[in-house]
Amino acid sequence: MTTTEQPDTQAEALRSRIAAELERTRARTALLTEAVDDDDLTRQHSPLMSPLVWDLAHVGNQEELWLVRDVGGREPVRHDIDDLYDAFKQPRKDRPSLPLLPPVEARAYVSTVRDKVFDLLDGIRFTDRPLVAEGFAFGMIVQHEQQHDETMLATHQLRAGPAVLDAPPPPEPRVRVADEVLVPAGPFTMGTSTDPWALDNERPAHTVELPAYVIDAAPVTNGRYREFIAAGGYDDPRWWSGPGWRHRTEAGLTAPMHWRRDGDGWAYRRFGRWSPVRDDEPVVHVCWYEAEAFAAWAGRRLPTEAEWEKAARWDPGTGRSRRYPWGDEDPTGEHANLGQRHLWPAPVGAYPAGASPLGVHQLIGDVWEWTSSTFRGHPGFTAFPYREYSEVFFGDDYRVLRGGSFGTDRAACRGTFRNWDYPIRRQIFSGFRCARDARPEEAHG
Repeated sequence: MTTTEQPDTQAEALRSRIAAELERTRARTALLTEAVDDDDLTRQHSPLMSPLVWDLAHVGNQEELWLVRDVGGREPVRHDIDDLYDAFKQPRKDRPSLPLLPPVEARAYVSTVRDKVFDLLDGIRFTDRPLVAEGFAFGMIVQHEQQHDETMLATHQLRAGPAVLDAPPPPEPRVRVADEVLVPAGPFTMGTSTDPWALDNERPAHTVELPAYVIDAAPVTNGRYREFIAAGGYDDPRWWSGPGWRHRTEAGLTAPMHWRRDGDGWAYRRFGRWSPVRDDEPVVHVCWYEAEAFAAWAGRRLPTEAEWEKAARWDPGTGRSRRYPWGDEDPTGEHANLGQRHLWPAPVGAYPAGASPLGVHQLIGDVWEWTSSTFRGHPGFTAFPYREYSEVFFGDDYRVLRGGSFGTDRAACRGTFRNWDYPIRRQIFSGFRCARDARPEEAHG
């Protein structure tokens, strides 16, 4: 092969990968928006969420702005709807009252945009500027649509009415998982400077020095969380921070979202179906304040974001940081519960192939895990390609979640990927695991 052929071959492989990811992602969007009728699509199922038809046209509008207009330099498809689908200009609670594209028009619009993207993809030179280097802009749009797909999945969980989504149950446990794992003191590399589709808040790679700590080998389960409820955890302000107790009181929190008393036990509603709460599954639909209170009751704390990432990425054999707990290769169905393959978290021990070298399980998939950290830029952070992706959210208002959920796609989930939300939010697929400082005899044992 000549040297001139090599880059062309690489570019063609990248084009094929981009096309496959765009198509795979759009198929998921179609599933989520075609599972319900037009009335369901245009209704607001919760003031926390957009009507599904808004999300549908919004993903098309972002694709048009970045890929058709910016990357492709093409004429606008629908300049007139930019403001309608600007997430910063239109709060979620107001979106149902906007003159949104009806479902037929929204589908036609996103289809037209996608045709133009496939047309321009053939002529893209991936070396022209940073926005398209290694296909970044296309990867950003794939991740954006997948993130909205997860948001639409959360909207499905909030909608009333009969079940419309189906999936097989997740795998049963294959191994017994320890209670907790010691992570020894020392430096590790946090973040990335090399992952081509990593977003700005994941960058750059930098060294973080951590003392020894102990982290739960699995997310906190429904069984453990039921113990907290049974012990009066929701009624005892000792376990709650000041803001947490205020929120628990004002919102009337007594159990995770979508739970109800069922005889002597509990049941939960999952996408239109009620079933008894299963003790060995990770608890899901808890807010940060609930996670913080449980940890205090259990004599633990939430891990910092750096502690979570070291547990997920650090390889004690080499000292390097991996992309995932199991290595650098992309997740498969053997590694983690991702991509809406199943519609709830898998029981603890279901994914031994996804464990870290230290034996920490289910860090990727199942439930987003609250950390104690507020959302900040890594040292050396540079906003790219625009401040509104991450930087405008930096500060004390948001807490960081890590690891992805059963509703997160593999394209939008890495050991470095960072999610963030308000500490009161629990309509998302959020859970947690606990940590503690290592005792002196553990740290030096």
